[in-house]
Amino acid sequence: MTEQPSRIRVWYRPMRSRDRGEHHRVATPLELLFDLCFVVAVGQAAAALHHALAEGHAAHGVTSFAMVFFAIWWGWLNFSWFASAFDTDDVPYRLATLVQIAGGLTIVAGVSSAFEGDFRLIVAGYVLMRLSLVGQWLRAARSAPEVRPAALRFAAGIALCQVLWIARLFLPASTAGVTFVAVVLCELAVPVVAERSARTTWHPHHIAERYGLFTLIVLGETILSATNAVKEGTSDADHVGSLVGLAAAGLVLVFAMWWLYFDQPGHARLVRRPGMFTSMSWGYGHYLIFASAAAVGAGLEVAVGYDTGTVPVGGVAAALATTIPVAVFLLSVWLLHIGPTNECRPIAIGFPVTAVLVLAASFTPAPIHVAAGLAAALVALTVVATHDSPLPA
Repeated sequence: MTEQPSRIRVWYRPMRSRDRGEHHRVATPLELLFDLCFVVAVGQAAAALHHALAEGHAAHGVTSFAMVFFAIWWGWLNFSWFASAFDTDDVPYRLATLVQIAGGLTIVAGVSSAFEGDFRLIVAGYVLMRLSLVGQWLRAARSAPEVRPAALRFAAGIALCQVLWIARLFLPASTAGVTFVAVVLCELAVPVVAERSARTTWHPHHIAERYGLFTLIVLGETILSATNAVKEGTSDADHVGSLVGLAAAGLVLVFAMWWLYFDQPGHARLVRRPGMFTSMSWGYGHYLIFASAAAVGAGLEVAVGYDTGTVPVGGVAAALATTIPVAVFLLSVWLLHIGPTNECRPIAIGFPVTAVLVLAASFTPAPIHVAAGLAAALVALTVVATHDSPLPA
């Protein structure tokens, strides 16, 4: 008779390092739930950015968006890399992840107040999320001796940063910018310091898939934001024609962003250059990709408001709300997936040139349409330039 597994193994598994070369490693249903809950936070941050831009408070809106988006992105990033190396999918792991999701949803509730300068609710959600991860790292330190030094450094570093975030709430408002940057640098330094003592066994294909899935979700949120704006604008029959054209241009723009991001397999660079600098720069650099993709939705909403005369901003300012994040997206994808020294010179040159032209489109009579045309032309260039190239492994 086949021996049945002991009951403790059903709900608990020792947290060992997973195999970096594991076959068929894909995102789990829990990871997908995590992404869906966090994209709600992305949508709230983009909506708040839209309102700030529409009211003419661009500097304040962009700064607040960057700060709020850091909390969303950094929480998502840390969970994803930890899961890639240590996911046990047992009961304690699932419960800890659900706590992190609860912290992310608390961040959602605090987005509006954060744009008004009150970060208490966002800090509460962020600290809840991060302390749950501290518990996960301590569990890894206990069960996986080969990574214990790194796991303990992760746990200590993350806990210290949470103390700093809480302490920051009690400092004068005049120090908000400086202290925010200081604590962010501390957060970013934790993985760098911890991984020097022992490398965690994250899976390159799994990580690339996780980043790709989050990019898809953010682009979907951008389409939703633009669609809702067009739907509201078409309630006035006088603007239906222009809004239909704007909606088509926005859709082409998002489609082109999707194509350009996924044209080169994300794992290729991680496999080709498996060093700490590559993994850190690739992982950290996606902040710009995610944030710019989310900001495009806010920019398209501003463009709709400008066409319908419901936002008090000039034409160039309304255009820059879209063209700047598109240019940042193109440059970020170029640096992280293509590279300035890419052997395919048309692509290596085409991305930065297109980014500059997209910015210049802000001063044309139809900036969104021109930007969409330029992005589509870059897609065509990549197709033609790589049609005979073998796919990366």
